[in-house]
Amino acid sequence: MQIITLNVNGIRAAVKKGFLEWLGSQAADIVCVQELKAQLPDLSAEMQAPNGYHGYFHCAEQRGYSGVGIYTRKKPDQVIEGIGISDIDIEGRFLQADFGNLSIISIYLPSGSSGEHRQAAKFYFMEKFFPVLQNLKASNREIILCGDWNIAHKKIDLKNWRSNQKNSGFLPEERDWLSNVLENFGFIDVFRQLNTEPDHYTWWSNRGQAWAKNVGWRIDYQIATPAIAQQARTTSIYKDERFSDHAPLIIDYDHEL
Repeated sequence: MQIITLNVNGIRAAVKKGFLEWLGSQAADIVCVQELKAQLPDLSAEMQAPNGYHGYFHCAEQRGYSGVGIYTRKKPDQVIEGIGISDIDIEGRFLQADFGNLSIISIYLPSGSSGEHRQAAKFYFMEKFFPVLQNLKASNREIILCGDWNIAHKKIDLKNWRSNQKNSGFLPEERDWLSNVLENFGFIDVFRQLNTEPDHYTWWSNRGQAWAKNVGWRIDYQIATPAIAQQARTTSIYKDERFSDHAPLIIDYDHEL
C-alpha cells in the first residue's frame, strides 16, 4: 500500500502545474490532499475523480480557503467529514476514510503565521483535536493521519531553527503538543522512523531562495498507530517537480487494503 500526502495550496493551481499527470504515473493506493481552496462545484470531473481513483472531499464554507480530500483506488467502507465541532468543521480540516480496521485521515491544522487571531485559532484547534486523537487511539483501529500539521517537531525538522523559536510552527507549545501526541498516545512519525537524516523538508517559503537553497520545514506527516507504522518500508519526498510550496510525502507500507 502506497500513501501520498500533499498540501496542494489550491487544487486548481496544482493541476495546472501537472499534479494529475504526475499522480497518474504513481502507484499510490491513497492520496491525501490539503488546502484545496475550492468547493465541489469548482472541481472538474477529473479533479473529483482522477483516472482510477474515487475522490472524497471536506471543503471549507469560505470560498478559496482550506479544505481536504482523499483519493483512493478502493472504495472505503465509510467516510467521515469533520470532528463534530462546527466552528472547526466549517474550515474543512478533517476527512476520514475507513477500510476494514484501517482509517486513513487527511488532516490540515491551521497556520498561525498570519497573526495572533490565527495563532489563537490554531491553539483552539489543537485543544479540541487532542480528545479526537485520544478517541482514535482508544478505538483500537489502525490509524494513519496524513497531512499538513503546520508544526516542525524538532530542530532537525527545519533549517533555521534558532531564528524560528518564537515563530508559529516552531513554538514550544506547539512542539510539546505534538510530542504529547507521539509519546502519550504512542503514535509514530513514520517518516522519521525510516529516515533520521537532516535536511529533509516538505515546505519552503516562496520568499528569497528558500527552495533553491533547501531552507525548508518538515511540517507534512504520516503519523500512525504502531502496528501499521511497523509495516512502513520506504519513504521519499518528491522534489523533481513543484506542484505547490509543499512537496509530496510518499510512504510504502507492507499492507493490503
